[in-house]
Amino acid sequence: MCFNLFKDYCIECAENNVDERWNKRSKVMASTGNPSIPQWFRDREVMVTGGTGFMGKVLLAKLLMSCPDIKAIHVIIRQKKGVPSKVRLTNLLKEEPFRFLRENQPERLKKLVVVSGDTTSDGLGISAADAENLKNVSVLINMAANVRFDLALKTAVNMNTRGTANVLAFAKQLKHLESFVHVSTAYCQCGEEVLEEKYYPVPISPEEIIKLVDETPENVVDAMTAKIIGDQPNTYAFTKALSEDLIQRSGLPAGIVRPSIVIGSYKEPDEGWVDNMNGPTGLLIAAGKGVIRTMLCHADYNIDVFPCDMAVNATIALAHKVGLESPKTPIFVNLTESNENPITWRYALDTGKRHALANPFSGPLWYPGGDFTTSKIYHLLVVFFLHTIPAYLLDALLRLTGNKPFLVKVQARVNYGMNLVYYYTTKKWIFKNENLKALRENLNPEDRKTFFMDIKVIEWNRYLLTYILATRKYCLKDDPSTLPRARRVFAYLYAVDLAVKIAFGLLLTWFIYSWFFSSEMVISTSVEH
Repeated sequence: MCFNLFKDYCIECAENNVDERWNKRSKVMASTGNPSIPQWFRDREVMVTGGTGFMGKVLLAKLLMSCPDIKAIHVIIRQKKGVPSKVRLTNLLKEEPFRFLRENQPERLKKLVVVSGDTTSDGLGISAADAENLKNVSVLINMAANVRFDLALKTAVNMNTRGTANVLAFAKQLKHLESFVHVSTAYCQCGEEVLEEKYYPVPISPEEIIKLVDETPENVVDAMTAKIIGDQPNTYAFTKALSEDLIQRSGLPAGIVRPSIVIGSYKEPDEGWVDNMNGPTGLLIAAGKGVIRTMLCHADYNIDVFPCDMAVNATIALAHKVGLESPKTPIFVNLTESNENPITWRYALDTGKRHALANPFSGPLWYPGGDFTTSKIYHLLVVFFLHTIPAYLLDALLRLTGNKPFLVKVQARVNYGMNLVYYYTTKKWIFKNENLKALRENLNPEDRKTFFMDIKVIEWNRYLLTYILATRKYCLKDDPSTLPRARRVFAYLYAVDLAVKIAFGLLLTWFIYSWFFSSEMVISTSVEH
């Protein structure tokens, strides 16, 4: 028996099962009248932007894994920091999502074709020769974006809105294009009380904004940003909404997926796999290393999250649906939990803390602790007394011992990052996801199993454990063999933390007693006189 997550494509099983698999899929197609996802992708050429990102690399691996007869996947990769596109693809294939393919089916990796280009450039910066090689592309998946919340408006527009406009312009030249899928965000219409799976008009056209940032000095654009983005919390949400407007008016057969907070994988390429410190992962690491002691958050509100591999599977399934139906206007799909399997911030904190203390990260700065609060005053006091002051004191100690200070900078970055997410952690979010449910339920049984996206099956206690272990392994590069030592360090820090708390408590008690005693003496002396 094979226990590999990708058992349909395990070398050990493949020769015995290939005929049975295709017979099953043929029967499904005959009964439904529609090809399965792997059948539909057979002999197709796919173009992907953003393939080097968190979701992008999982999507590339999944297409190669689960659509074995796909003809080619053209990946648009820009040169970055002097590293050529081809070298970046070579480096990409060394990463975890491609491990199974490297070890068992390396020939499939040859279907990945690197195309040197940049979505922010006209014509995507693609050479005439590469453009000619892309003429048979029938599926285009646009995942390219910058997800930072603090980008200057001009930068965000160029990367997210202009980038989408350039991809759309290129897509319209593809004579065989049958499906265009764009990855947006569930937080693109933050002014709405309920985000439905539909198009929302924007207050200003993307073309006007692009013209504005082109013709206006950047310092003037920066000064106008708050007024321009209106009720949007940041330039990321604003530019993603503009991108949706471009696709709505494109006339292409299109679909738009809107993931909420994308978190570590449910199953593929590994349970809990994550390779970046964005969003919840960054908060987890900072809290696990004892850097965060407070956070503005409504603990009883749900945190809407969606695993990376499920988001990728839904994206592929939507590309299939768009290709079959050729919709005249985009199909919107919210990749959100939406009360199907709710998890609150409180549960995530308490359960995550329990698992993190049992499986601590290496190199902690202090013993983890702290809590959520909705009081800004209390939060600022805790930041001052438990973030800022200790950072300055420890940096002073590092200087005295001849070491380089770093904690003040770390705390400044942590506080800055937390300020960017408070808008999301203190608001109640409501998303509709009926289209996601329909997308899931309308798949045939075989596709539903292969392209799993049912968030109801997640058992959050187990998931949070695997997420923490995967964060140790993939983000922090902590080998499992470091756990015993990390636990000893945590035991030591617990004793130090407890001693400091007791000492502080005694000092505070002494201060209060002294203050009352001296006050009593003053009053007694006054009465005597």
